[in-house]
Amino acid sequence: MKKMFLSIAFFGLVAAVCAQPVLSFEKKIHDFGDIKEEGGAAVYSFNFTNTGTQPLVIHTVQASCGCTTPDWTRTPIQPGGKGFVKATFDPRNRPNNFNKTITVTSNAKQASEILRITGNVIPKPKTMEDIYPRKMGDAVRLKASHLSFTKIDPSANKTERLELINISDKPVTISFERVPAHLAIRMEPATIQPGATGAIVAEFDATKKKDWGFVNDQVFLVINGTQANENRISVSATIEEDYSKWDATQMANAPVIGFSENTKDFGDIKKGEKVSHTFKVTNSGKSNLILRKVNASCGCTATQPDKNVIAPNETANITVTFNSAGRNGRQNQSITVLSNDPKKSSMILRITSNVVE
Repeated sequence: MKKMFLSIAFFGLVAAVCAQPVLSFEKKIHDFGDIKEEGGAAVYSFNFTNTGTQPLVIHTVQASCGCTTPDWTRTPIQPGGKGFVKATFDPRNRPNNFNKTITVTSNAKQASEILRITGNVIPKPKTMEDIYPRKMGDAVRLKASHLSFTKIDPSANKTERLELINISDKPVTISFERVPAHLAIRMEPATIQPGATGAIVAEFDATKKKDWGFVNDQVFLVINGTQANENRISVSATIEEDYSKWDATQMANAPVIGFSENTKDFGDIKKGEKVSHTFKVTNSGKSNLILRKVNASCGCTATQPDKNVIAPNETANITVTFNSAGRNGRQNQSITVLSNDPKKSSMILRITSNVVE
């Protein structure tokens, strides 16, 4: 009799364990194929049946990216009942192939299921406004309002182009004002016919700039003899020595920059208070370390190295003074140190504080 009761209890336990909901999808992968970027959202419902013996409850549905918005059956699904998990994919600004997952968590026997949507977004045709987004006056549109020379050696010249289009019904001529001495700038062609394209061609002479690190200038455009303050482009470059051609001997004999610390937290300071800290700069290399430039992130931070040439095994000081006048709350400032260390020609020092009333 005892054995019979144990058998009944065992089989009852097995039955309870087996009495679970089962989430059975018709399919777990859907390929949208080609969809147009401008065609609006693509939607697909993954249909399923609860093939178990207990009610099914979907707890969460989570997509792998914000471009996919899921929806699902929120109410319990009885045994034999049907439900859905809907995936909505937004193709805007997402050209080319995509492969996204949706994780479904439920009280089913298998608690987590992975669904997948794939496809290819055909980019929308670009309009003139897309290609030339920066409008100047009523006559021209430019691809950008910024002409970047990226990195340039201090002994080098470099040429860059910025394309534009004449959107008016008359020929356009463009000249330039407030051009710094290190820039030579011209139009190609000199006159742009209606509907035609041209280019601003600029040559940056770093030997005339006589500066280091990131530099930026503003150049004003005179369009058909008319100048407006908003008709300007910025021209930037990062002036750095090119060490890529140095051999092993040159690198071994180079200066090596180091700092006593890279950050200083002044903690809480009163509004209007000035605080200072000295960063020690060392040269552990085999030739003179030259501090090319020490540049603060804002006018509230003053920096002054006590010497710009540091011999091997010597130390110099960079004193940083932060003026908290007109400031409130947490402050984060940076100081960029440019040197002739070929491996660390640009280093960042940081100061932080909390300005309180």
